[in-house]
Amino acid sequence: MARPPPITNRIRALREQHGQMSQAALGEAIGVTRQTVIAMEQGRYSPSLESAFRIARLFGVGVEDVFGWAED
Repeated sequence: MARPPPITNRIRALREQHGQMSQAALGEAIGVTRQTVIAMEQGRYSPSLESAFRIARLFGVGVEDVFGWAED
């Protein structure tokens, strides 16, 4: 089984803090599918740099406020 990427995220928490934004609404706002948002939230998919910036800007925070690096 493939090991998940070491990138952590706070996407779900940020969606909840911003009026319970749906995964579909976030996907539409940043140009990806709802399934991609689900995979990012579950740590099964690391977003492109462009998507990471789009998410951060949408929520008015820095990229490092959304994403982190999980050290081994």
